[in-house]
Amino acid sequence: MKGSLMVVALLLLIALAGCNTMEGLGKDVEKVGSEIEEAAG
Repeated sequence: MKGSLMVVALLLLIALAGCNTMEGLGKDVEKVGSEIEEAAG
C-alpha cells in the first residue's frame, strides 16, 4: 500500500512540474510575440 501511494505522489509531482514548465514556456512565447508586434508597428 505504501509503495503504490509513493508512486501516485511521484506521478502527481511530475504532472505539476510539467504544468509549471508549460506555463512558463507559454509566457515566454507570448512575450516574444508582443515584442515582434511592437517592432513591426
